[in-house]
Amino acid sequence: EHPFGLYGSIPFLTAQQPGQTAGAFWLNAAEMYVDIWKTEKGTSTQWVSESGIIDLFFFLGPEPKDVAGQYAAMTGTTQMPQLFSLGYHQCRWNYKDEADVASVDENFDAHGIPCDVIWLDIEHTDGKRYMTWDRTHFPHPEKMQQGLAAKGRKMVTIVDPHIKKDDSYAIYKEAKAKGFFVKKSDGSDFDGWCWPGSSMYLDMLDPEVRQWWATKFVPGSYQGSTEDLYIWNDMNEPSVFNGPEITMHKDNLHHNNVEHREIHNIYGYLYHMATADGLVYRGDKSDHKPSDRPFVLSRAFFAGSQRVGPIWTGDNTADWDHLRVSIPMCLSLGISGLTFSGADVGGFFGNPDTELLTRWYQLGIFYPFFRAHAHIDSKRREPWLFGDEAMNDIRNAIKLRYNLLPYTYTMFRLAHTKGAPVMRPIWYEFPDEEELYEMETQFLFGSDLMVAPVLNAGVGQLQVHLPGQDLWYRLDGDEALDASAKKVVTVPVDMHSIPVYVRGGAIVPRRMRPRRNTAAMEWDPYTLVVALDKSGSAKGEIYVDDFSSFQFEKHNIYLRSEVTFAKNRLSNAVQENNIFRGNFKTKIERIEVRGLKKRVSKVGGERTSINHWHTTQDRSSGLWTLVIENSPLAINLEWTLEFS
Repeated sequence: EHPFGLYGSIPFLTAQQPGQTAGAFWLNAAEMYVDIWKTEKGTSTQWVSESGIIDLFFFLGPEPKDVAGQYAAMTGTTQMPQLFSLGYHQCRWNYKDEADVASVDENFDAHGIPCDVIWLDIEHTDGKRYMTWDRTHFPHPEKMQQGLAAKGRKMVTIVDPHIKKDDSYAIYKEAKAKGFFVKKSDGSDFDGWCWPGSSMYLDMLDPEVRQWWATKFVPGSYQGSTEDLYIWNDMNEPSVFNGPEITMHKDNLHHNNVEHREIHNIYGYLYHMATADGLVYRGDKSDHKPSDRPFVLSRAFFAGSQRVGPIWTGDNTADWDHLRVSIPMCLSLGISGLTFSGADVGGFFGNPDTELLTRWYQLGIFYPFFRAHAHIDSKRREPWLFGDEAMNDIRNAIKLRYNLLPYTYTMFRLAHTKGAPVMRPIWYEFPDEEELYEMETQFLFGSDLMVAPVLNAGVGQLQVHLPGQDLWYRLDGDEALDASAKKVVTVPVDMHSIPVYVRGGAIVPRRMRPRRNTAAMEWDPYTLVVALDKSGSAKGEIYVDDFSSFQFEKHNIYLRSEVTFAKNRLSNAVQENNIFRGNFKTKIERIEVRGLKKRVSKVGGERTSINHWHTTQDRSSGLWTLVIENSPLAINLEWTLEFS
């Protein structure tokens, strides 16, 4: 139904049936068509590539997580992101000047809405010369970035692959002198048309070009930049306005005379990689801090892009169809290895009404990459511009994103180590429930949260499907649902939230104090949500590092704890801890144990006194919830509590 992928290609297919999951990957970067059809005998596929060789790999599972791990072992796992990149990103084409940026920044604080990053699109440059500034509207870019950084926020600027043909532009002049541009079939430099007008394109197949490009992001070269500036690669398929199919001619020549037709689908990936290498290079040259993990968003992608950084689904529209289709798009990317992805919240084109925008934020907080973006011709749509009630609903959604970040960051650790998608289809965790294979209106966020977004206007209730045979608990409520008793339940909804459920048997870490951004959460205590399964058991994991550097990888400087509840005992077992000596950043403030079958009369542990706790009962299920307040515990200490 959707024959053309505009922005990226991952020639990987997952096949699923009860008892067996398999995968197929054709390592080929040329133009490709894949047909899928179903008959009584089963499902068949046909793969047609314009050029290249047959380099085909099969992954035999047998479960979805096995295929994901096998594919990741070959193509790479997700880069461990910086924590700020998992927060909320505010973008627009374009914030017009420094005063506009300052106003947006101040309004987030004035309205108590968390935000980590403010973005600048192409209009911030000097005539679409990337890595320059329009000094009329952005006369003091360093000061602007430093003002954001003082609050714990970052900035992202756009750097596209088309280089303006202008001898006064240093990047163009140097690249031309070195012969670094893609050639036409006659050996002359290829000249295409994009945002700046006449443009040249760097030959990213050439390792020397990539290495040269990576040196251009240090502040001495990218003048006006600071180490709190990160990068956005757009139009890197590459987009050529006057080219065939709005891209480069297939007979253009790259390094070693390789035709563009052979490598089209990796051009953007190589540009993305070289840009990310540039941010690592910048960090290596820094005297201020260890080299941090790069953050570079890309529109183009290929198998392996997950090793580099996030992507987004491209130019969408402010309508309900595009809200709905964002779910299967992100799910497909996730099971194809590229889990750090998201759709533009609110839609890029057009003007969403208040209901659509609110529902998009409520869904968008569960995209692995969470950014709002808008076209230059659209009306302004920052969260505070739609009235107090809508702003409150949007603010509460964004706050939920932030208080779930300990869980989200742990899920990204599993994506980094095992290739597991963060946003995943229901069947990934419940592969034997064939009736849920085509489910695109609900999904899992990590292994333990199930999200049922509102995807149509005027909805007052939802039909929620409950996979498995165990309990599902409303995340922010008292309700407990038994999947073995009823597989589909009718759930009332209002504009204030969407249904989100915790899987029975899970332990979900949270940080509940509202803050302006992730940097301000550094010292905040944790909350543990313990959701018992029918056997009275639960388990979970908490992963913490410095949230920015490569020290977790180079020197194992991180904390990983496993928390379990079994036989009326809640225990924390520290698996690794090379980062925390004290507990100033690791305190557990609150523990919620849900699904107890009996009322607890005593809570305590060896050398541990619990003085502040209470219980409540859910009348519909009869199950008890116990809440511990002002706990003396910490995630970096070994402890056990007994409940009797």
